[in-house]
This record gives sequence, structure tokens and C-alpha cells, in this order.
Amino acid sequence: MPLEESYIELNNVSFSYNITTVIENLTFSIRKGDYVGIIGPNGGGKTTLIKVILGLLHPTEGAVMLFGKDHHDFKEKYRIGYVPQRVTHTERNFPATVFEVVRTGRIARLGFFERFKKEDIEAVERAMEISGIAEHRDTLIGNLSGGERQRVYIARALASEPEVLILDEPTVGVDIGAQKTFYEFLSSLNRDRHLTILLISHDVDVVSQETKTVLCLNHNLVCHGLPKDILNEHVLERLYGKHSKRVSHEPNDQTTKN
Repeated sequence: MPLEESYIELNNVSFSYNITTVIENLTFSIRKGDYVGIIGPNGGGKTTLIKVILGLLHPTEGAVMLFGKDHHDFKEKYRIGYVPQRVTHTERNFPATVFEVVRTGRIARLGFFERFKKEDIEAVERAMEISGIAEHRDTLIGNLSGGERQRVYIARALASEPEVLILDEPTVGVDIGAQKTFYEFLSSLNRDRHLTILLISHDVDVVSQETKTVLCLNHNLVCHGLPKDILNEHVLERLYGKHSKRVSHEPNDQTTKN
């Protein structure tokens, strides 16, 4: 069986703020159809890594390849959808309807100064349907629950019809009871729609259960592989320190403590 197409490749990538190295010598690839969990301690470089992939930051050293192109030459930004950390908090009181928020996600494909065409509106409607928030089309974003708002921002990312979806701590602000349904939704996007997903999470339990592969990051790449092969006490100690421990939990419990 041939290997799946590589969507994202990093070769010896480092990034520094002034003299502080945040990520160092990262080399890995993410292939079409993967569902990758990214874990590591606070300040370990997870969000910086995502910003480098998105082109929001430029690596100090090394090369980033997106869909087979050097990131400097990659112009099809709509192929990657992004849901930033705490987006449901920053825009909670924004006076816009669900439809209006999701429609802004189409701009990545359309461009800022182009008029919305029929196919653009259809893509927006489809993204809301896929995300399960079509019934809230005309509801103000601030009147939704945390879980519903998170689906709106995923719909906004899906409106550009991306091939990769990147989420940074997506369940921040989502109540515990809604998280199981939320992760089932992400799995269905990966399984049924073949969407490649990168998920940053502090929750080792969720990553081990939901994702196909795991990237463990603490400035350097500690390991990258199948959850069952690499998520063990030795790796967690390298990530979080000697006093860390993994706590298996039920939906109403907390997960990882260190």
C-alpha cells in the first residue's frame, strides 16, 4: 500500500525570540488523513509550532513544507483551517449572528475584496450543517453555550473547505459534559470527511484515546508515534518532570496533573 501524501513537513526547524529558543531542531511529517495530538508542558513550544506551520512566525532555522511546497511559496492558505486558543472567550460578546461569524471563514478562499457568490454561501451553509449549528443560523454568538460557540468557530474554519484543521486547546470554555460529544464530532470529521486534524491539548487521556498519532513537544521533539507505543511514564516524565503522573478519569474528573 502506498504511503499517504505528506501535507506538512518540518526539517530541522527552530524558532527563537531574541536569544530564547522556543522550539529546536524539529523534524517530522504529517500525512493526509492523520489525526495528531500535540502535548507538552506550558511554555514547551506547542502554540509557537502551530504559528510556524501557519506562517504567522518564520523559523529561525530549517524548512517548512506545506502540501509539497516551501512555506515561502505556499499561497493557498485556505487549505489549512485554524481555531485559535480561547477564541470563544475573545469574541463571546461580539454582536454578530452565527451565520455572519461562519461567513468570515470563507474570506480565506475568496479574498477580502471579492463579493460572496452563490457557491460561497453554499459552502457556509454546508459548514454550519456539518458542525451541527445550522439551527442557530440567526442566533447571536453570545447567546450560545461554550460548546455551541466552539462548533461555530470550527464551522468558520471549515467554510474555506480546508484539508487540514488545526485546533489549539479547543475545549477551553467548553463544559465537561459537552466535551465527549465535541471529540466525537472531531473524530467524525477525520473518519468520514478525511479531514487531517492537529489538536493541541493538555489532556493526555483525551489525546491517547482520540488521536491516531501523538507529537510530544518540550522545545525539542521528545517523541512522535502511536499513542499506545509512546504514552508511558518514561515519556511523561521527560515532558512534565519527575513528579508528573497521568490520571485516568471519568468525564467529571480532571485529567493530567504535574
